[in-house]
Amino acid sequence: MSGPSSESPRPVFTRTRPGGDRSNPTTEYSALLRTVRDAGLLRRRRGFYYLMFGLVTLALAGVVSGVLLLGDSWYQLLMAGALGIVFTQYAFLAHEASHRQVFESGKANDVAARALANLVVGISYSWWMTKHSRHHANPNVVGKDPDIARDTISFVEADAAKTRGIGALFTRHQGYLFFPILVFEGLNLHVQGFRTVFGRGKVERRRTEASMLVLRSSLYLAVLFAVLPPGVAGAFVGVQLAVFGVYMGASFAPNHKGMPILPHDAKVDFLRRQVLTSRNIRGNWSMDTLMGGLNHQVEHHLFPNMPRPNLGKARAIAKKYCADRGIVYTETSLTESYGIVIRYLNRVGLSAGGDPFDCPAATAFGR
Repeated sequence: MSGPSSESPRPVFTRTRPGGDRSNPTTEYSALLRTVRDAGLLRRRRGFYYLMFGLVTLALAGVVSGVLLLGDSWYQLLMAGALGIVFTQYAFLAHEASHRQVFESGKANDVAARALANLVVGISYSWWMTKHSRHHANPNVVGKDPDIARDTISFVEADAAKTRGIGALFTRHQGYLFFPILVFEGLNLHVQGFRTVFGRGKVERRRTEASMLVLRSSLYLAVLFAVLPPGVAGAFVGVQLAVFGVYMGASFAPNHKGMPILPHDAKVDFLRRQVLTSRNIRGNWSMDTLMGGLNHQVEHHLFPNMPRPNLGKARAIAKKYCADRGIVYTETSLTESYGIVIRYLNRVGLSAGGDPFDCPAATAFGR
């Protein structure tokens, strides 16, 4: 790991080494961007994405064939788990298209992302884009990043302190409960999609998305209940959603949870805001495939339209650039990141339902 451990949110700071110049942060980032662009790392890699789409679609065909061949059997739950993995891989591709990583044309990326998200995965592209764009603009910034907003899980002490009763008991142990409750995240993502397209808020291409979501869900359930007995079909849906939710959550959770939290009015330049709040996961091409490129979270935030195959190459450039300027660049293994997330959430949870005069941070350090 490069830099100090991310066991708990660290204060945002940088060290300017002799010869370093922070007089113009915009120029700092521009210089890094120019280096990456000159290395050809922002060029589209359509061949890679065609290959990935083909392989994932082949896997989908294999799952469908398996379902038809197995018939009335509880072994269908294995197919359900496999389908949850396949849908997550499609979600990764939709995420990359939404960031303009696949095609040169913005319209082509939008069409691909909307079709994959709504028609294949079953989540609203508009809901995802609105939420995810806000996250990228202000990662881990209180009041601006929706990914750390108060929900079932509290990501900052102030939110945890608001919980009472059974909710407080849950929050005080939320780190241990975080991964188990991800079994419901798949269902939550689908529900949020329907609530968005059928809600009153502004939704771009609402009718298109609503039609896609209804068509996808109707066909999916109709085919399952036509081919399988009701009990097996219901269990199939449950397992598929659980695997999808856990896989999605386990892929996104290591990226920012437990990294520095920035106050709402923080004055941090783009380069440092993206690097200091992001965590990379060490690995090779297999990790890139497993996490859909999200393991290169620092580079993804610095260059959001960079194709997945180029993120690893950009890592070496960005890591050295940050080291030369004393900017903390964080990397861990996947298992280490999960441990960090669990311990961080538990420490935040100490604020729940406690004495308002207690200091959770001091308690955590035995003071």
